[in-house]
Amino acid sequence: MEVVPIGVAVSPHTEPSHTPPQADPDGPEVRIDVEEPYRAGLSGLRRGDPVVVVMWFDRAHRDRLVQVSRTHPEWGERGVFALRSPHRPNPIGISTVPIASVDETGLTVVGLDCLDGTPILDLKPG
Repeated sequence: MEVVPIGVAVSPHTEPSHTPPQADPDGPEVRIDVEEPYRAGLSGLRRGDPVVVVMWFDRAHRDRLVQVSRTHPEWGERGVFALRSPHRPNPIGISTVPIASVDETGLTVVGLDCLDGTPILDLKPG
């Protein structure tokens, strides 16, 4: 299996503990710079449209199978497949966020829950 990032997130979030646990509609704008070979794929995306962003949480731990939710510690320990934690065997993140703007090199979205420099794997209409 081979997965190639199509771009990278330029996010104000630089610390995992300060990054929201899910997309936040009131969160800051995050730029997604798309690599040149994939830019034609931006055609048809429009401001205001929802877009599903598929991310690779490259700084996540891949060996944590049981953990406590940051947002619901009262649940106690749960398996990662019952949580939205980035720490999982294959640290893929998926968030649906609104598009703030689109240009020839990428797009800006609102409230994406990722760190600065997070590889972007794919974009899909929301």
